[in-house]
Amino acid sequence: MEIRGDTGPQQARDTAEFVAAMRELKDRAGLTYRQLEERAAEHGEVVPRSTLADVLRGRTLPRPELLAAFVRACGDGERAAQWLAARDALARGEVAEDVAEEVAEESGAGPGRVVRLGPRVRGVPVLPTAAVLVALLAAAVWALIPSGDDSGTKGDGDGGGGVAAAGARSQLPTGRAQIRPALANGLCLTDGYSSRYESLVAVQRPCDEVAPQETTLVPLGGNTFRIRWYHPDHGPGCLKALAGGPGSGLLEPWDDCGKTTPFRIEPAGPDGSRRYSLRVDGRGCVAIRDAETSEGAEAELEPCRPKDSQVFVIRSAP
Repeated sequence: MEIRGDTGPQQARDTAEFVAAMRELKDRAGLTYRQLEERAAEHGEVVPRSTLADVLRGRTLPRPELLAAFVRACGDGERAAQWLAARDALARGEVAEDVAEEVAEESGAGPGRVVRLGPRVRGVPVLPTAAVLVALLAAAVWALIPSGDDSGTKGDGDGGGGVAAAGARSQLPTGRAQIRPALANGLCLTDGYSSRYESLVAVQRPCDEVAPQETTLVPLGGNTFRIRWYHPDHGPGCLKALAGGPGSGLLEPWDDCGKTTPFRIEPAGPDGSRRYSLRVDGRGCVAIRDAETSEGAEAELEPCRPKDSQVFVIRSAP
């Protein structure tokens, strides 16, 4: 099967247009994610449908081997070299573009959020390549080190509150975790897009589509944690509760985990229920917008209330 159309990879002026061309290629091929995965496997190639879905839903360039296998699975193998050349050209051009953007906007960037290098890189300034690697490694190490001096973070409290918090901590997973909104059966908290914000934020999507992204809880002391995501294509990122602007209240993954939000994880059900609330001191609790049970609904901060839209089941990932 051959795929031909007016939109080609060379016509893409940026990453968003390139990903849009990939989506159009998939649409013209008329194949589902599962069918593309199966077609690639028939030729000894790997196109994980969850990873492909993340790429086509996002604004980052795919890895070259994934792109080539995807193009061939879609029946456009004769132009695989063109797709790869266009991808490489954009990858080279993005570096220069982002450096220029950093220089132009540096004076207006606030602390902790310099200029984005991509849809999931926040709070990390543009540096030479070696320095970027060092900075990202330092951020990943920082995310794994408990710290008790985040401003606005409270301890366990006294008396029974401390006992309840200790019991809650003992039930929280120490490895890979799932955070599942109590109202939405089969959905988990993971990354996606909001209609009111340009970058990736926390939304609810089917739990079986979360992989290969992994969620872990990074202890900061007491019942306070950072929520850390790791994706092999994007690297690590911790959730930041945004304040101000169109994304106010949304939870965005930032690469600099040291500048992200501490969440107090408190019991919201009987012992053993694994039901919790996620509280940000002085700002409110995490909830699913409008108590939605549909795929794609955003997680956002709102005043803490005793309602199920602010309850999450946290357990070890399968």
